[in-house]
Amino acid sequence: MQKTYTVGSRSFVLDQTKAEEAFKAKKIINGRETLTFNLLPLKYNWAYELYKTMKANHWEPEDIIMNKDIEQWKDDGQVSEVERWIIMMGVGYFSAAEGIVGDNILHVIRHLVTAPELKLVLGRHAHEENVHADSLLYMISSLGINPHECEAMFEDIETIVAKNEFVTRHSHALRRDIDLTITENKQKFAKNVFLFGQCMEGTQFYGMFGMILSLYRQNKFRGIGEMFRYTLRDESNHIELLRNLFMDLVEENSDIWTPEFQEDLRQTMAEGIALEKNFIEDCLPVDSIGLVKKDFLQYIDYIADRRLEGCGLKPLNPGITNPLPWLAEMMDIKKEQNFFEGRVTEYQKASSLENDDDDDL
Repeated sequence: MQKTYTVGSRSFVLDQTKAEEAFKAKKIINGRETLTFNLLPLKYNWAYELYKTMKANHWEPEDIIMNKDIEQWKDDGQVSEVERWIIMMGVGYFSAAEGIVGDNILHVIRHLVTAPELKLVLGRHAHEENVHADSLLYMISSLGINPHECEAMFEDIETIVAKNEFVTRHSHALRRDIDLTITENKQKFAKNVFLFGQCMEGTQFYGMFGMILSLYRQNKFRGIGEMFRYTLRDESNHIELLRNLFMDLVEENSDIWTPEFQEDLRQTMAEGIALEKNFIEDCLPVDSIGLVKKDFLQYIDYIADRRLEGCGLKPLNPGITNPLPWLAEMMDIKKEQNFFEGRVTEYQKASSLENDDDDDL
């Protein structure tokens, strides 16, 4: 079908049928390549809606007041050695991990997807990882932590090294020309999306989130806790973004969804859980007030099963319960988009409040 527009002495013919064919050619991978980055018409509407939510939630680390954190950091009477060590492990791990996620988003996932609206939201994802990395620098400089010690932590502490290697080996393997019409290669890409969205950001980040928010709950390091709450709100969107991407990828490429591949993903999650538990052992070598190691270990099993089930996979620990009910109110999968509405920055637009009430995760 064609439509003609006549303006003055000139006529312009628009071929709607051709445009509709271009729309049909939009896919997660192996779709229509275009240099014009034409978003319209949207096919993956969820991606654009999520992009708008993420954009509305913008925040800057410097807006967080750190005076009380600095005072507590310097005062042995206000915080314990264990609590300081948790902060050190947090900045040591996340100062590397946030960059690893952003790098993979840009150089693997965004590079390989073909629909422009997916590239749009993934670009926003990468930007938010930059903000998170910046927040770690702000924490380190505010507290006066030697940045070389942070470098040493993710180079020398074995549990941090192991967690980073777990994800980077899967990321670097895809940084080459790859034929995504081959089922095995499509599975490698799908596994990357699952690994970073559900295993790393969706599960491995949550042990430290829980510990930091436990301190926050006790009025310790409130500024750092605020930044982690902002980060957690962002992460909930990242998890949903990569889950939606994964599910649509499977729907469009049913050949990848074999029993063997599903079990491979479950075992990948199991490996991620084991690494995270080892990390928790290092973060919390002894129990402290409000910080009981066995509870955080069980929480990782609980959260991992929720991630698996969200992707249509069987849980590893059926029937496991949440051992931290107070934490559920702050960061449970079903709550993490609306717990935050009690404190927002001037950067958050009114429209985002409606999205915060969603119960999608």
